[in-house]
Amino acid sequence: MTALLLATRNRGKKRELEQYLAASGAALRLLSLADVAAGADIEETGGTFAENARLKADHYSRATGLDTLGDDSGLEVAALGGRPGVLSARYAGPGAGDDARIEKLLAEMRNVTDRRARFVSAVCISRGGSALAQFIGTVEGEILGGRRGAGGFGYDPLFLYPPLRRTFAELPIEEKNRISHRARALDQVREFILRGGLK
Repeated sequence: MTALLLATRNRGKKRELEQYLAASGAALRLLSLADVAAGADIEETGGTFAENARLKADHYSRATGLDTLGDDSGLEVAALGGRPGVLSARYAGPGAGDDARIEKLLAEMRNVTDRRARFVSAVCISRGGSALAQFIGTVEGEILGGRRGAGGFGYDPLFLYPPLRRTFAELPIEEKNRISHRARALDQVREFILRGGLK
């Protein structure tokens, strides 16, 4: 069975990755950074989601000797020039949680009529410090004026998915995993793995 290191300590993200890849039918043993001696976390200094995903995948695959899946994802809001973008997890400052990030976004979007936004997920799989493959998934939506739903994590309670008229936080995780930006990137990962990309 092929081992694949998920380069994350984010529990919500790890859970989504595990559930999706486990359901893909690929024979994988999934590990996280909590399962291995990976050393210090690498700083995400890239200017794009794709650059950050590759930084993580290259670094941890080199440090551990394991094939590594690095991902970076976040929210881009049209009226904010693409912010929070690569700073999605750090939007309200160091150490701030989901509530603080949501409140900051709501404050910035007050009285803004253009509510268009998209979630972006960039994924890179690296071996020995070099990328084997990179993928991008996106999903378009709108930012609401207040929270709806109790599921998900991050900005999910504000992100309305127009085809269903529900936020990501209102969707069962199985349904979200079928349509999300991460699912769209991981669809490509699954095909890569099933075609023998990790052999």
